[in-house]
Amino acid sequence: MTMSIVHQTSKPVTPLIVLHAADAAAGIARLAAPARAWLSANDFKAKAGQWIAVPDASGGLKCIVAAVEDADDVYGLSALPFALPAGCYALSADGAPLNPGAAVLGWGLGAYEFARYRKPRTPATLVIADSPAVQRAKATVAATAAVRDLVNTPAEDMGPQHLSDAARALAGAHGARFREIAGEDLLQENFPAIHAVGRASHRPPRLIELEWGDPSHPRIAMVGKGVCFDTGGLDIKTADGMRQMKKDMGGAANALGMAQLIMALNLPVRLHLVIGAVENAIAGNAYRPGDIVPTRKGLMIEIGNTDAEGRVVLSDAIAFAAESKPQLLIDFATLTGAARVALGPELPATYANDDAWFAKLDAASKQTGDPLWRMPLWQPYNAMIKSSIGDIVNTGGPQAGSVTAALFLEHFVPRDQAWIHIDLFAWTPKAKPGRPEGGEAQTLRAVVRMLENEFAAKP
Repeated sequence: MTMSIVHQTSKPVTPLIVLHAADAAAGIARLAAPARAWLSANDFKAKAGQWIAVPDASGGLKCIVAAVEDADDVYGLSALPFALPAGCYALSADGAPLNPGAAVLGWGLGAYEFARYRKPRTPATLVIADSPAVQRAKATVAATAAVRDLVNTPAEDMGPQHLSDAARALAGAHGARFREIAGEDLLQENFPAIHAVGRASHRPPRLIELEWGDPSHPRIAMVGKGVCFDTGGLDIKTADGMRQMKKDMGGAANALGMAQLIMALNLPVRLHLVIGAVENAIAGNAYRPGDIVPTRKGLMIEIGNTDAEGRVVLSDAIAFAAESKPQLLIDFATLTGAARVALGPELPATYANDDAWFAKLDAASKQTGDPLWRMPLWQPYNAMIKSSIGDIVNTGGPQAGSVTAALFLEHFVPRDQAWIHIDLFAWTPKAKPGRPEGGEAQTLRAVVRMLENEFAAKP
């Protein structure tokens, strides 16, 4: 995929003429008469995302005409890498402008393919001059691909140890500090909730930690739910419900991708990444419905359902991340089906206890075209998660499931700690240009842009 974008080549290059959909007629009018006739003969409407190959007089390929929404259209070129004939293509000065970063991001996302278990295809190559915007876009593509690869990898090859290995490799590549606590050591180090959820698997649960950056910079904590496979535990899922549960570590994958991009861009933050990595398996020592599980914070969780395991894992991870008093704590989790019922697969449900920080994230979301949607931390619903024999129960009844899950997590966040919770899907169920079916990075561009806006722009 990285070879799908180069800065120079000795090979022949085919011009790629971009049209803006809103004023495509003016752009078409500037083309040579044979090209205009070809577009007319093929009823080319120049809608965003459409493209057409234009032949030369001898029947060879003269140019490609592609329509995009505007100069910042992220996915405008995403269909091209695997649709065009193999070869090299470059944006033509005869077309409308397309920001180099958007061009590289769209092309790179469109050239992604998960081919670990099969022979990969060869995408067409975009030739584009190097620049800071291009380098940033390439780093974003690489981080997105890393997230997709992690989520797409089957659980047999992506258990808690594999997830830890990925974090260790990332730390090594960027000079970060790495630590893991595994198995029975979790009890010794006071991570009892992570241990309880993961103890039934033959693959021991883990607390994964990465720290990077100048200690004098603002501290940002990121927490990821790393349930590498979710059977549902003793409250076992149906076959359909279990089919894609390799993706239940999508929160951890997105947190790792964000850490990769933050470090690649060398943002002036002190990054603290924490992941609770488990497999929610079934065995004689599995935690049970009705059990009381202790937590790092000291709160006692009554288990209403063993399939609501992600919030139990996150309780220890969030409490630990908050102990170092970060300026902002963000957690990412494929937490509830209720969020998908409410908002569908493309809109991560986002909760925040700090309006100013959410406003910054919302602005960055709009800047990057990386969507999310705020949901309410509706405090009266805390009554739904009150336990009769413990402090809190991990199920909240049949209604407002995403809200009660967020309220559950809020119990493990100190009152004075700015916190954002993102309940995401980490999956594209139906392929679109630049977004193939399978694992997906969600809010990665928005969160990193928010941190960039807040910290990197300052002297």
